[in-house]
Amino acid sequence: MHKAGDVVLGGIFQIHVFSVSPDLSFDSEPEQLTCYGFDIQGMRSALTMAFTIDEINGNSKLLPNVTLGYSLYDNCLTLGVGFRAALALISGQREEIVTDENCVGSPPVLGLVGDSFSTSAIAISSVLGLYRVPIVSYYATCSCLSDRQTFPSFFRTIPSDSFQVRALIQILKHFGWTWAGLLISDDDYGRYAARSFQSDLSVSGEACLAYVEVLPWEKDLKELQKIVDVMKRSTARVVIGFAHEGPILNLLEEVVRQNLTGLQWLASEAWTTSDVLQIPDFIPYLGGTLGIAIRRGEIPSLREFLFQIYPDLHYDNSNENNMVNQFWEFTFQCRFAPPPAGWVENGGTLCTGEEDLQSVETEVFYTSDLRPEYNVYKAVYALAYALDDMLQCEPGRGPFSENSCTTLQTLQPWQLLYYLEKVNFTTSFGDQVSFDENGDALPIYDVMNWLWLPDGGTKFLNVGDFKMSDFTGEEIRLYEDKIFWNFESKKPPRSVCSEDCLPGTHMVRKKGDPVCCFDCISCSEGKISNITNSVECFSCPEDFWSSPLHDQCVPKKTEFLSYEEPLGICLAAASLMGTFICAVVLGTFIHHRSTPIVKANNSEVSFQLLLSLKLCFLCSLLFIGRPRLWTCQLRHAAFGISFVLCVSCILVKTMVVLAVFKASKPGGGASLKWFGVSQQRGTVFVLTSVQGAICTTWLVLSSPTPHKNTQYHNNKIVYECAIGSVLGFSVLLGYIGLLAIISCLIAFLARDLPDNFNEAKLITFSMLIFCAVWVAFVPAYISSPGKYADAVEVFAILASSFGILVSLFGPKCYIILLKPERNTKKALMGRNTKGTSEY
Repeated sequence: MHKAGDVVLGGIFQIHVFSVSPDLSFDSEPEQLTCYGFDIQGMRSALTMAFTIDEINGNSKLLPNVTLGYSLYDNCLTLGVGFRAALALISGQREEIVTDENCVGSPPVLGLVGDSFSTSAIAISSVLGLYRVPIVSYYATCSCLSDRQTFPSFFRTIPSDSFQVRALIQILKHFGWTWAGLLISDDDYGRYAARSFQSDLSVSGEACLAYVEVLPWEKDLKELQKIVDVMKRSTARVVIGFAHEGPILNLLEEVVRQNLTGLQWLASEAWTTSDVLQIPDFIPYLGGTLGIAIRRGEIPSLREFLFQIYPDLHYDNSNENNMVNQFWEFTFQCRFAPPPAGWVENGGTLCTGEEDLQSVETEVFYTSDLRPEYNVYKAVYALAYALDDMLQCEPGRGPFSENSCTTLQTLQPWQLLYYLEKVNFTTSFGDQVSFDENGDALPIYDVMNWLWLPDGGTKFLNVGDFKMSDFTGEEIRLYEDKIFWNFESKKPPRSVCSEDCLPGTHMVRKKGDPVCCFDCISCSEGKISNITNSVECFSCPEDFWSSPLHDQCVPKKTEFLSYEEPLGICLAAASLMGTFICAVVLGTFIHHRSTPIVKANNSEVSFQLLLSLKLCFLCSLLFIGRPRLWTCQLRHAAFGISFVLCVSCILVKTMVVLAVFKASKPGGGASLKWFGVSQQRGTVFVLTSVQGAICTTWLVLSSPTPHKNTQYHNNKIVYECAIGSVLGFSVLLGYIGLLAIISCLIAFLARDLPDNFNEAKLITFSMLIFCAVWVAFVPAYISSPGKYADAVEVFAILASSFGILVSLFGPKCYIILLKPERNTKKALMGRNTKGTSEY
């Protein structure tokens, strides 16, 4: 399709989608390549270029006094056809576009709009780039074309596939689809997209490809069947189709044959809004498809222009190469003369050129959703604005050698290229058009959804967009309430290789599998993972422990011998009871201090002993409750001093009994002078002072302190008093034991004294109880963890204290309170005929 002009722009469009290559066996003259499968959208794009040039020619402000022409070719979606068309355009081999007979003047085509096919665009740009002929593509999206060194004259008004891949990855991320299959066409468009997917997904780690299959261009049934089998076996419920509509069409026929349903399709811009795929057989499978679409635009008056096209009845139709004529034949199902052999005989009609376009329904007139056509519109205007800027150059201020400018008669393609790099304008739709350093346009896409209508048809619904800017970076917006999902649940499907690891577990990769395939292993004790799909578990701080679900750190339970637990309550009650009994006994002894039994048993020492026992009972309370510094320091000091005071009183009592008995014998009176009241007090004081010195040294050099012990239990903190110095504690206990053993030995030596005059047997018995309790205490204390060690020590204190209290004061209280007749001097001086004690 051609139109003359002062400056001619070339265009390459996809008017047919299939071709049959001639026999190249060289046995006979090859026939011409045959194209078939008329593409309405491609035809509308070609007509859009014609309309745009007519619109520019009618604009007095843009390129005044300059008429643009065009020369448009079909590429048949075949590399060879498109490449030959480009060479024909730039070389001026067609008679219609030669400027004069001598081929002098400006080149026949100053710039090119196309190709729509990435592989063709690569080949064409490689050649046109050598001559710096500008080419502006409206549909070639391969990211490889952004290489400015390889393709210095290539521009495009459609974003690169690298941006499209990112947009599709953003959709995957938005819906949580981490496991998807990828179908690509067997060309640069598909291969570079697959490379971008694998690269971007490996960097982000947000999704994985379950499989990558290459779709054949030809209808290879065996290969298509194998691909569909892979799709059926895969657990991926999302399929990304990054291919042209021809290979997708072939695949879908096999999908329908094998009835492969339950898939969510993601479409690349090559077939997102394809009319070829809008057939009833495909809708049950493709309904709900989400796809990336070229930015929609509006082109005023395009529809009116399309209704004004008419066939060229003077064109030599024998080659059937005129675009408009072919469109006319496709629309009205007729043939121009001369018709193919047998056409009329079989009932076919002849085209007259007078048919009314408004009387037929054809998609070429659907101009409410212009996408590739809008890119064509912007591409033509970009070339026009660049040409306009070039022709407005002021002599002496130009960008070329010696600040020169060019004229309409002398302009060269490379000069237009200079201005095209700097073009910047805004369309009537409000979109800004400019090119970056790689010749790429501003990346912006619409997100489309295939709505399955009740009547069985489909509708393309805009459900979001994807933009990229220097300020916000990548940004995707999706209106989920508008999206139609072709599933019973009417919700997005779930497509993952492995289900998310819940908090409390961590991912363990499966060797040899993609990163999206993993096992979920529960965190070990003391470790947590509080995020989904955590790759490792984190140890809790020292004072925390993992919750039962291992999803958070909770404070460890602090354990100590508490007043609020039964054990602590029982021990505290026993301590208070012992203190109370001591007070009762002391009161009884004070009340009956003038009676013989109290006088005969060294009342002062007895009072001291009762007071020391009260202290023993009370000091056990220091072992109950939350350990604090003062309680830790005081508990062992109070315990050690109280018991030394108690045992010292018993020792003095025993020695006094022995001395009194010896004094009753002839010549034994001298022994009493060593056991007077002052000597008794002094002995008790000195013996107790030794323990006080031991405790003071211990507290000064290595004082007991509160300690949070985590060694006994991982999930508990045992709050205890660290003794500080094992030697200090051992010396304290050893000194008590030494005094107890001496008392026991002296009392044992006095066991044969007259029973009525001494309590040696009771002292011996009480000391045996005391020693037995503390001998048993040592191993029990060492082997008891945490609060139970304190409980063992309290129990030993109470047991030994009760043993002394009951052994020494039980019989006396019995006589004082229940047998007062025995509380007489005569009874105490009397003899028991059986040789046993009165009490």
